Amino acid sequence: MTAATNSRPHDDHAPRYEARPLARRTFLAITGATAAAAAGGSAAAAAAPARLPGPVPAGGSHHGGGARSERAALAFLQAATDAYPTINTGPRLAQSYTDELGLFSTAFVYDTALAVLALLADGRRSTLATARVLGDGLVYAQEHDPVHDDGRLRQGYNVGPYTFYDGNPQPHGFVQPDGTANIGWQFGFLGTAVGDMAWPGIALLQLYKRTRDRRYKDAAVRIGEWITANTWSTQPLGGFSFGRNGADEPVPNGSTEHNVDCVAFFSMLRTVTRDRAWSRAEAHARAFVARMWEPASGWFWTGTNDGVEINRDPVPLDPATWSWLAMRDRRFSRALDWARTGLAVTDVAGAPTSQMPAGEQVSGVTFSTASLTSTAQYNGITVHPQGVWLEGTGQLATALADRGGRQDRSRARGLLTQVQHAQDVLGGGQHLGGVEVDGGVVAASSLLDSGFGFGYFQVQHVGATSWFVFASTATNPMRWGGLD
Repeated sequence: MTAATNSRPHDDHAPRYEARPLARRTFLAITGATAAAAAGGSAAAAAAPARLPGPVPAGGSHHGGGARSERAALAFLQAATDAYPTINTGPRLAQSYTDELGLFSTAFVYDTALAVLALLADGRRSTLATARVLGDGLVYAQEHDPVHDDGRLRQGYNVGPYTFYDGNPQPHGFVQPDGTANIGWQFGFLGTAVGDMAWPGIALLQLYKRTRDRRYKDAAVRIGEWITANTWSTQPLGGFSFGRNGADEPVPNGSTEHNVDCVAFFSMLRTVTRDRAWSRAEAHARAFVARMWEPASGWFWTGTNDGVEINRDPVPLDPATWSWLAMRDRRFSRALDWARTGLAVTDVAGAPTSQMPAGEQVSGVTFSTASLTSTAQYNGITVHPQGVWLEGTGQLATALADRGGRQDRSRARGLLTQVQHAQDVLGGGQHLGGVEVDGGVVAASSLLDSGFGFGYFQVQHVGATSWFVFASTATNPMRWGGLD
């Protein structure tokens, strides 16, 4: 599926090449989603924020629960940053998924942005140093694009060597021998999507807040200027369109999630720069989000394919979770309640198409309304309609804890416990850059279909792990000061 046929962010993350078997399992398509990814220390590092505790799952936890599980997750983010130590010795990005997925050393900027924010949420001096390494990588990618010098970031980059399925080698790390950033050309991750710009912008501003290094603020301003110059829609539904594809052609889709991202990003830019132009941009994005609200059902439509008609099927999770985190608008608060019940799933070992280990089960939420009934296949593997989207489950836990209403915190703890249990029992024996890793949260409990032409798999993922950290630290990455 191409970005031009739908209104989802990160759809270009779905490889168009039929992947051959790699390691234990064959995988075809993923997304960073979402929405949707460094050196030095600073005396500005804040004390570690309060944790959101939860009970240890039945059967115990090899990470020990609570703080130990959180430290294991942060160690995974560090490993994803340092996956190719002999090649990447300076600024770099985090490999998004473990090697078993078959995307090799691909680093999506969305995932790197989340890793920066999760490391900042931890608040220790050592994790701040890693956050700066990744922030420097985002700045480097912006300043050393092999084609453009207009502030854009590509959706994905290569951060380590590999040989592609057709035998064509990719021998370099993040920085090419000529000094340019190593863009993700073999899988076609060459486009620039609004969500994949707004999230790095948010991460860079939050990093600026912690360090007061102006390079991060300046890079974020350039990202904001690119978004407003290239994607400001004048179509009836307004908002910001999807972005530009790998051929540098405009993509007319408009994503609700993307525009929520822009609300958060432009609000931060207004706070940091005190430039009122960002308030106008924020209002433009916020108006689009409001038009996507369906009060009768309590959800947000996914967006638009052309800027004129609303795309009403399927209905995804992330506009519900991120709209609260970005806007805290009580008019739309019911979206969290819809997501919690309308997309609820439980993956039980032994069920047809489940990939859960014997005797295990995990509960949470799935990606969209279409995920609940899909019978799609990826590389001959049938999806599981009750597969848990663990990144989204972390999002919902984070949003409920942030809303803080009656029963919200207990429900957030329950979801957090489920993600923690998945961290313990799923994804063992996987690798980053050929080295075995532990502590990451897999993207999904079993193979699931997003409903937008790509799937999520039982592979450790920087994005899912980062949302686990936000839930565990009870922080909000989409609000200025939300990580303090």
